[in-house]
Amino acid sequence: MLQLQFLSSPPLSAQTLNPNSNTKLLSSFSWLKSTQTLAVKLNPLSLTPKPSKFSLTSRQSEYFDQQQRFSNSSSTASPPASGLPPRFYVGHSVYKGKAALTVEPRAPEFVPLDSGAFKISREGFVLLQFAPAAGVRQYDWSRKQVFSLSVTEIGTLISLGARESCEFFHDPFKGKSEEGKVRKVLKVEPLPDGSGHFFNLGVQNKLLNLDENIYIPITRAEFTVLNSAFSFILPYLLGWHAFANSIKPEEASHVNNANPRYGGDYEWSR
Repeated sequence: MLQLQFLSSPPLSAQTLNPNSNTKLLSSFSWLKSTQTLAVKLNPLSLTPKPSKFSLTSRQSEYFDQQQRFSNSSSTASPPASGLPPRFYVGHSVYKGKAALTVEPRAPEFVPLDSGAFKISREGFVLLQFAPAAGVRQYDWSRKQVFSLSVTEIGTLISLGARESCEFFHDPFKGKSEEGKVRKVLKVEPLPDGSGHFFNLGVQNKLLNLDENIYIPITRAEFTVLNSAFSFILPYLLGWHAFANSIKPEEASHVNNANPRYGGDYEWSR
């Protein structure tokens, strides 16, 4: 708070009143009366503040008080009810005249251990979704067919040459009573002019009496984008990012010394 206080001149003693100074004193009093000099006295640390003739509360301090209250309320705001970090869904799509292809990554799964650590239970994968065209720039996603690329299959695509081809076979019910009733084959073959690859997905589903084949041409540039995305996401699909984020220098040194099996130089020290 700003305190504004009039300060008067100190009392005049008899010694200061002499004939030679009367004229100067009168002129000084006249000047003080005409200008009404106001002195500003700031004493925020005083334990016994002196009373003032009037006080003025600055509106700027109210603004700072509001900002402080807003900052405190924001910092103490409770987290979302779920308590989970936000999730992000990403993907990349290629649209052509006969079909559309959407590529989306799926995160790995972890299970907790008794020690409090986590162990990967299922590696991540990349989900390919093929939708046939239903018109000009229109696609029937109700008829889409999906194919999940494992990390090994992703590695095959990344290392595929311009004139090379590959083929993947999936049976979603492998090892179950319905094995062999659904057959999925993904073929990636070079275009005749070498400008890219054909992605051809064939699905035979005896349970639904379905036999469908969807293909889409992928140019060299589009294939390069896919391979770049595959290369980037591959370590995350393996769950290695979780391990890298959990590494602490002091803990890593302690673990390596306690268990030589984890030591980087264990092989060379034998």
